[in-house]
Amino acid sequence: MQPPRLQPGDEIRVIAPSMSMAIVKGEQVEIARERLEGFGLRVTFGRHVHEHDLVFSTSIENRIEDLHEAFRDPNVKAIFTAIGGYNANQLLAHIDYELIKNNPKILIGYSDITALQLAIYQKTGLITYSGPHFSTFGMRKMADYTVQGMLAALTNDAPFELEPPETWSDDKWYLDQEDRTYYPNAGPVVVTEGKAKGRLIGGNLCTMNLLQGTEFMPSLKDAMLFIEDDNETHLMTFDRNLQSVLHLPDAKELKAILIGRFQKESDITESALVSLLKNKPELAGIPVIANVSFGHTDPIATLPVGGRTEVTAENGKVDIMIYGS
Repeated sequence: MQPPRLQPGDEIRVIAPSMSMAIVKGEQVEIARERLEGFGLRVTFGRHVHEHDLVFSTSIENRIEDLHEAFRDPNVKAIFTAIGGYNANQLLAHIDYELIKNNPKILIGYSDITALQLAIYQKTGLITYSGPHFSTFGMRKMADYTVQGMLAALTNDAPFELEPPETWSDDKWYLDQEDRTYYPNAGPVVVTEGKAKGRLIGGNLCTMNLLQGTEFMPSLKDAMLFIEDDNETHLMTFDRNLQSVLHLPDAKELKAILIGRFQKESDITESALVSLLKNKPELAGIPVIANVSFGHTDPIATLPVGGRTEVTAENGKVDIMIYGS
């Protein structure tokens, strides 16, 4: 089930189902709001987005209230998450999935928001979007790649190709908006060649691990698994977290794996990653592609969780087509 497309004049609601928006500087909030309004959108905020406690979040009740109100309000056409965090999975047992099923609309974010996206897809069949947070639009020097990718995914039904950006960055842009470093992007790394079609399931790997064995984890049967992790991961933790997913019974029927670019602090080199992946017999015979532009580096693509995709990796060249529902 694909939500209605975003159009000029539509209202988007910003909510904080994980960490509070209080962590985002006021200037970044204004830049993000003005940029989104520049696309012809109206920006409103959940009642509890600025509340925070000792872990810079707020109560389950207040976060659920903002989530439900955003889906319930007929004027709201899309829901943008403020930022990621650590505790969105606290909400899963308290969500009114019938409310969401009866009021399908866009939900976009990434990182810890993966928990919400996978649970909502599993419970309702609604396609959600792994892509920029509201706070991402607070970058003074924002990449057109992120903007155009978001608009391609949310505003029309036409298929689009996931092409690599020319450069990428991994600096803490929110600390110094002017001092940013960009690196040439060599593009995706083909670990294993092949062709595949299927539905995109995935997001942040360590967050996905939290859902295994629960009623909130979607099936990986015929899935195109896409995974990424932040700077808290390193080669060994990535290895065991991925292995845990590959032990799921329906992982035997995965069609392909796409891996997002790692942050520099992870210290995961291309050669080490390729060696790790080639040493997993579960991945033999399916396309495996690394260094794709989604996740915690900038810029990032927008991917439909539950949407259809087709991947071709041959002779070192990668084509990734996104078809939506």
